[in-house]
Amino acid sequence: MTDAKPDPHSEPDAPLALTPLHALHRELGAKMAPFAGYDMPIHYPAGILAEHLHARAAAGLFDVSHMGQAFLTGPDAVRHFETLVPGDMCALAEDRIRYTQFLNRDGGILDDLMATRWPGSQSGEERLFLVVNAARKAHDFAHVTARSPELALVAVTDRALLALQGPKAADVLSRILPGLADQPFMSMRRVAHEGAELYVSRSGYTGEDGYEISLPGALAEAFARRLLADPDVKPVGLGARDSLRLEAGLCLYGHDIDESTTPVEADLLWSISKRRRAEGGFPGASRVQRQIAEGPARRRVGLALDGKAPAREGAEIVSPDGAPLGRVTSGGFAPSLGRPVAMGYVDAAFASPGARVDLLVRGRPLAATVVPMPFVPTRYYRGK
Repeated sequence: MTDAKPDPHSEPDAPLALTPLHALHRELGAKMAPFAGYDMPIHYPAGILAEHLHARAAAGLFDVSHMGQAFLTGPDAVRHFETLVPGDMCALAEDRIRYTQFLNRDGGILDDLMATRWPGSQSGEERLFLVVNAARKAHDFAHVTARSPELALVAVTDRALLALQGPKAADVLSRILPGLADQPFMSMRRVAHEGAELYVSRSGYTGEDGYEISLPGALAEAFARRLLADPDVKPVGLGARDSLRLEAGLCLYGHDIDESTTPVEADLLWSISKRRRAEGGFPGASRVQRQIAEGPARRRVGLALDGKAPAREGAEIVSPDGAPLGRVTSGGFAPSLGRPVAMGYVDAAFASPGARVDLLVRGRPLAATVVPMPFVPTRYYRGK
C-alpha cells in the first residue's frame, strides 16, 4: 500500500506537508521529492540499490508518516464497517489486523487499507484503527463518514508512522521495546514508551518480517535516531520501498489497482473470506461474485523478462503474434534477483504461469514469461 514515481496527486504550486522526520531526512542527506502532497525522501547517499539489499539482509527504517491514520468508533462499528469492504471484519479478533479494500458500487477499488479491531470500550462502543494510503486519505475518510454517519471517524494527525522492515527487525526493536519478538504477524500491540503509548503492528510493505510503529510526532525523531544508532539499521527511502514491494508482488494504489479494477482481477481474492464471497453485502458484490463464479476477463500477473532491459508502467503487453493483451502497471529492476520484473493485467487466456508474452518498450518487443508472485519469497513471521 508508496512509490518513487512522479506524484500525480501533488499540485505543482501547493505547499508540501512535512512529516515529523523531515529535518532528520535532510540531515541524513536524503534526496527529497513530492509524494501525496508531502516532501518525502526518495533515497539517501547510499542509493536505492544499497538500501534495498540492506532491508533484505538486515533492517531498513522507512518514514511512512504521510499515510492516513484514523479511529472509527460507535455501537456495532465493526458490522457497519463490514458493509463498506469485502473483508471479513466481524470474524476479526481484537488486536488483529485485516487487509481489505474500499469498493465502489461496481466493485472497483477505491483504496486498499489495513484495519485493526481495537479492544472494546467500557461503554460498549466498538472501535477500529484504520491505516489508508496517503494520496487517498481525505477521500477515504469522507467516504466512510458519508456511508456510516452513525459512526465517529477521527483522523489521527498528531502521530508519526515508522516502518522497520527486514530479517533483523525483531531483534532490533526488541532491544528498545522488549517482548515483541513473539508478536504474531498481522497483530497490534500497544506499548508504553517514555510516557506515551505506541501502536506496534507486525506488518509491512516489503515482503519481509517487520513492524509499523505509530507514535506521537513529538517522539518520532528521537525514536528514529535510536533505531538508526543500531548498526543493523539503515534509512530507506521511497525508491527502495517501491522495488521491495514490487519483488513481493504487492499492489500500489493508483498503479496496480484503482477504481477500474476489482479484487478478483487484481488477484486479491485471498483477502475475501468464504462467508463474504457467499453472502456479499458489500459494494459491488454482484460483480465480484460473478467474477468469482465465471472468472474475470483479465487478471493481474507477474512477468519475468528474458533480458536485462526493464519494462516500466504503461508498456503494452502483447501475445507472441502481436495481439494486444493488456498493460504493465509496475515494472523495474529487481535487485534481489538481478533481473527486471513487472506486473500487469492480461487477458485471462494468457494469465497462467508459463504463458509467453512480449512487452513493447519504445516499439521494441521484450520477451517475458508469466510467473507466480511474489517474485521473492515473503518472510513474514508465522511463529516458531
